[in-house]
Amino acid sequence: MKNRVEIISHILDKHKAESIEAFDLSNQDYFVDYVIIASSLGVRHTEALLDHLKKELKPEETFLGVDVSDEWIVIDLGDILIHIMTPEYRIKYDMESFLNYLMTTSNNN
Repeated sequence: MKNRVEIISHILDKHKAESIEAFDLSNQDYFVDYVIIASSLGVRHTEALLDHLKKELKPEETFLGVDVSDEWIVIDLGDILIHIMTPEYRIKYDMESFLNYLMTTSNNN
């Protein structure tokens, strides 16, 4: 699992994604084991990062779902969720705070 996360992070980094973070939720009460968040350089770059992931991860990874909007793409690999966002959307939705909160509250139960 960790190797898959490293491969995904490497592909994103290689293609100029910024602020790549991986959250290990495997011991948490959440519907996936890992969440990866990356910032794009803009709308076109967000779409290009999706294309790179599709080309470089298939056939090893199965893309169960891809939700595309102008500023945010979510890729569902079943046990890994990848969020690629423009910097503005990343600040607006602040997924990191939610995931850190989830990890903190789940560890205390």
